[in-house]
Amino acid sequence: MDVQEVRKLDGYLKKVFGNGNIRVVPKKGDLAEVFVGDDDLGEMTVDDEDGDRSYNFRMVIQVSQDKSMQPVPTLTNYLRLKFDNEKIRVVTRPKKLDSLEAYIGDDFLGVLFLETEKGRKSYILELPILDIDLEDSGE
Repeated sequence: MDVQEVRKLDGYLKKVFGNGNIRVVPKKGDLAEVFVGDDDLGEMTVDDEDGDRSYNFRMVIQVSQDKSMQPVPTLTNYLRLKFDNEKIRVVTRPKKLDSLEAYIGDDFLGVLFLETEKGRKSYILELPILDIDLEDSGE
C-alpha cells in the first residue's frame, strides 16, 4: 500500500464512520492496521485478483461464552462504543444463522461472521472497500 492509498483509506473510513480519530497505519507489503485513537481495531488487506484492486477491513470481536448472550444488542453496543457512532446497528440476516449484518443508519457496512474456535466464540467484521469507493476520499 502506498501513501496515497493509505490516505484515501483513512479518509474513507473517517467519512463512513463519522469519526475523525480513525487512522490507517501501513505495515509491510499490502497490509495496514486500523486504529481509533490508540485502540488497534483490526487489519486492512489488499486484494488484486482479477485486475480489480479492492480492500478488506477485518475486525475480530471476542464475545462472551455465556449462552444467554444476545449477539445483536451486544455487538451493536460494542461497535457503537468502538467507533463512537450511535447510528451503527447490527441486524439478523434472513435465512442465515452463522452471520449478522452491520449498518450505519440505512447504509450497509459489512457482515459479521460467527466463528467458534477451540471453544471460543467471536464475530469477524468484514468490511469490503472497492477502489471506486475511495475516489472521493483522502486528498
